[in-house]
Amino acid sequence: MWFFRRMLRVPLTARKTNEEVLKETETTRSLMNRIRRRQAKFVGHIMRREGLENLITIQPEEWRGRRAEEDKDRKCLMA
Repeated sequence: MWFFRRMLRVPLTARKTNEEVLKETETTRSLMNRIRRRQAKFVGHIMRREGLENLITIQPEEWRGRRAEEDKDRKCLMA
């Protein structure tokens, strides 16, 4: 939404919701909907592949943040 705010010259510190900005620009969240639709198609494509057991469909550990390290430590203690 920052690009719409920039076009309208609305400061980032202004207390305006994204919905208000969308109303001013007379647009919808088509980009977000398009991204979600493509993500769903991609996941469907991956799920149809053979050898699904070799594919990791969960988030990589580096995306998880601080808790991933704690979980990793717990797994080491369990083994």
